[in-house]
Amino acid sequence: MAVSFFWFLYANFPPSAFTLPNSNEGRILNPMDLSSFLLQQIINAVFLGSIYSLIALGYTMVYGIIELINFAHGELFTAGAFIGLIVLTALQQIGFVDAHFVLTMIIVFGLAMAYVAVLGVAVEHVAYRPLRASSRLSALLSALGMSIFLSNGMMLSQGVSDRPYPQVFGLESIEVMGARITNGQIFIILLAVALMIGLQLFVHRTRLGKAMRATAQNKTMARILGIDIDMTIRITFMIGPALGAAAGVMVGLYYGAVRFDMGFIFMIKAFAAAILGGIGSIPGAMLGGLIIGTIEVMWAAFLPSAWKDVTTFTVLILVLYFRPAGLLGESSTEVRV
Repeated sequence: MAVSFFWFLYANFPPSAFTLPNSNEGRILNPMDLSSFLLQQIINAVFLGSIYSLIALGYTMVYGIIELINFAHGELFTAGAFIGLIVLTALQQIGFVDAHFVLTMIIVFGLAMAYVAVLGVAVEHVAYRPLRASSRLSALLSALGMSIFLSNGMMLSQGVSDRPYPQVFGLESIEVMGARITNGQIFIILLAVALMIGLQLFVHRTRLGKAMRATAQNKTMARILGIDIDMTIRITFMIGPALGAAAGVMVGLYYGAVRFDMGFIFMIKAFAAAILGGIGSIPGAMLGGLIIGTIEVMWAAFLPSAWKDVTTFTVLILVLYFRPAGLLGESSTEVRV
């Protein structure tokens, strides 16, 4: 059986398949070339995984508090991308971007996150709060309806075609051991890490964060102790969508275009990341996003890229088969945030 397996590998993936990217010579990768290529893929995996992690945090925070999935989260992510596009385009037209780049990024990300935070609270007020005492199926259908409503609203207001994003990072890059990391990737990775660290500090070091953890553990006891449950849920619906909005702006800045329905595929991947890491676990969402990003990048680098999505969800199924609560999830009703 082992001989048959290795013969299958040789027949389908001969040594000549492992050639340098963009190489016209078709030569086989030597150890130095391979190490640079692997490092490049690791950089790409961290970049993509950090975006998935930010989006997944929105799912896991909402689930940790009210034990429901916010299926409108993908549209909130897209809304953040469009707000960033509108603000950045306006600033670029008046020549503000070149003169004040750092301030531009603060304004763009700040306004996008603030707008989507308010929109997230509105979604909670309309789609979730009236149905808290109802069945989960009712809340699920309400969330799906809100998702369709927001998606159609963006389609009508922004059009059905791709909207180009202003390019502010250029093509400059830094070479590290033969691999290249662009200025845009550096900025996005650092910002994503800063946001995730900030969220961890907020949840574990502030009174509001403690209130969120207490609400996630036992709503009744938290209310008896004087915690405002409604306010805690509103704050959760502000922070989660705001992180998704930041991820939306990052996607627009790096890929150069946004579209009204782009949130769907990112929603599916981020939802898978949240489940993989353990739905309701903030560190689990971060870990799950990095794993999903790594699987996608590595599979597309070495194997047919058309199968990368299949592989991602196959790994998800296998992990859940052996650990139904996810990698960092808890099977009991312990603190989830």
